[in-house]
Amino acid sequence: MLTSVSWYIGLRYTRSKRRNGFIAFVSGFALLGMALGVFALIVTLSVMNGFGDELKGRILRVIPHGFVSHRDGIQEWPALIEQLKTQPGVLAAAPFIEGKALISYAGKSKPLLLQGISPREDVNSSTIEQGMVVGELAELEDVRYGIVLGALVARFLGVSTGDKVSILIPELSITPAGARPRTKRFTVVGVFSVGAQVDQSLALINLRDAQKLYRKPNSVAGIRLKFDDIYRAPQYLKNIGETLGGGYQLKDWSQTQGSLFQAIKMEKTVTGVMLAVIIAVAAFNIVTSLIMMVAEKRSDIAVLRTLGISRQSIIKIFMIQGSAMGMFGIAAGALFGILTAQYLPVIVAFFERLVGATIFDPTVYFVTYLPSVWRLDDTLIVCAVAVVVSVSATIYPALRAAAISPAEALRYDM
Repeated sequence: MLTSVSWYIGLRYTRSKRRNGFIAFVSGFALLGMALGVFALIVTLSVMNGFGDELKGRILRVIPHGFVSHRDGIQEWPALIEQLKTQPGVLAAAPFIEGKALISYAGKSKPLLLQGISPREDVNSSTIEQGMVVGELAELEDVRYGIVLGALVARFLGVSTGDKVSILIPELSITPAGARPRTKRFTVVGVFSVGAQVDQSLALINLRDAQKLYRKPNSVAGIRLKFDDIYRAPQYLKNIGETLGGGYQLKDWSQTQGSLFQAIKMEKTVTGVMLAVIIAVAAFNIVTSLIMMVAEKRSDIAVLRTLGISRQSIIKIFMIQGSAMGMFGIAAGALFGILTAQYLPVIVAFFERLVGATIFDPTVYFVTYLPSVWRLDDTLIVCAVAVVVSVSATIYPALRAAAISPAEALRYDM
């Protein structure tokens, strides 16, 4: 019975119209702050999810799932490829040679990663082929010393198919004039665009040309692998390592790109903690409004105590009032946050059309829109934290209310 009375009085205080105007303002500000904090967290975490998923999808689409290499290079690589193709989970295996290089054209230079591949066999050929905006990847087979560039590399240099670019690698050639970095002229036969960092940092050449350039006529740097399940790559490579024996170095995508995804996850966590400060500020406003409410309701508390209401019931009344205030804010923030997160790409696209400006420049960002992925678990965590903070904020004012002496309160109210 007393529990229902506590709920009735607590909720009645929440919507009381006789409150002091300043108390009502502080209470409304606390509710608005809680709603804003929850809203901002849900939307921001959704955007972080969107960027993370977009980046992960683009990167995993264009990088090999695993690598097999040897410190001395791999001489008998055709036989090794056939052996690897028989291993469980392996869908494709292809040789490669790669190294850092400097590409130059018309006075412009740019560092990049130069990869020598077998165009028809490479594990990422289908992805690159689908992303070709000019030319075809297969032309690397037909044109001697041909090169395919990432779209942003080609744009920076101002080149198109048929242009000849200079490739310089950090290896010395002995000439009559002395030791000089090794250089070679290549003909641009295609341009690809697959997104992510790849478009501005990668160039592809034929494997046989790479062998000549790096003076490895009979060997390759390693074998690139594609698995049927990218998330089982570590286990597949472990099995391959046991089959091949010692001397070989094996790496999966999580070792080559794992630090990037960890950084994204850490950034999401740090951003969430920083935005949670808004919820903390709203909680302080709840504390302030309840303390002021307790001071205003001293006589009411005294009357309730003289009618037999226990201290525990008084505590419940003010905890219910403060918690209800927080819950209203949390519910409003969650509702608008979820709706905004779901339709954020549409909202941003409408805003771009309205002002005639592009927020995400494709030459700077790897996306041309604002990605947003709403996840239920993120929302539940945000709401749970907000609920705990809201309820915790009511404890001190509620204890102060319960500590009021009926006799003292009524004496000064007379």
